[in-house]
Amino acid sequence: MTTEYSGAGDPRRSIDLLWGQVPAAAARRGPRPKFTVPGIVAVAVALADAEGLAAVSMRRVAERLGVTAMSLYTYVPSKAELLDVMVDAVSGEAVRDAYAGTGWRERLAEVARGNWELYRRHPWLLQVATSRPVLGPNSIAKYDFELRAFEGTGVSDVETDQLLSLVLDYVTGAVRAAVLADQAEQRTGRSEAEWWAAYAPLLGEVLDPARFPTAARIGQAAGEEYGAGDPGRAFDFGLRRVLDGIALFVGRPE
Repeated sequence: MTTEYSGAGDPRRSIDLLWGQVPAAAARRGPRPKFTVPGIVAVAVALADAEGLAAVSMRRVAERLGVTAMSLYTYVPSKAELLDVMVDAVSGEAVRDAYAGTGWRERLAEVARGNWELYRRHPWLLQVATSRPVLGPNSIAKYDFELRAFEGTGVSDVETDQLLSLVLDYVTGAVRAAVLADQAEQRTGRSEAEWWAAYAPLLGEVLDPARFPTAARIGQAAGEEYGAGDPGRAFDFGLRRVLDGIALFVGRPE
């Protein structure tokens, strides 16, 4: 799985594209633009959703718009800037006006599940390394919304940022496992349940429980769990344990 990096484009052009700023000189001259940046980004996101991030190139996006790649460069200078705006565009999907829950634990669970659903809709996000964050309006709105989950906990600002990162990192790892399972099923035509049904009896023929007693016992139970084909159950279990740990740190379990 190829990794792309956010923040790799030209800083000035990236900020202008993210925030919808049009240079004054460009606004004054020439005919009315045929396309808009949000429209171009919507096409790129749809392409990534359908075929993966590797399928997204300036040429492919231009083809879907019915123009040449050179024509597209007048709107977006390169894939690096396009990627930032794609991430920012879909980040807005995880923002809501308010939380349904009242306690910090309920709110953090909403944050986690919102990100789980975001990644499931746009699995290509897993290929984007955002250690250099996308500094767009939707990404900042998402960050602001998620930070507010900690209101009333009494933790410091830096601790709030670190605890949010802990939750989001957990979600990323959990959803990556789910997406890889989906991809394995698509490539092999065999679901997790079908794979375990085929392999478990064969493993039973060669595995000596006396030699590997713990692995045999726990592996069988885990195999039955994973074979059920419901990654959401494992995600919910792990999320509760992460929140348990945060509750101990906050000192006010709910």
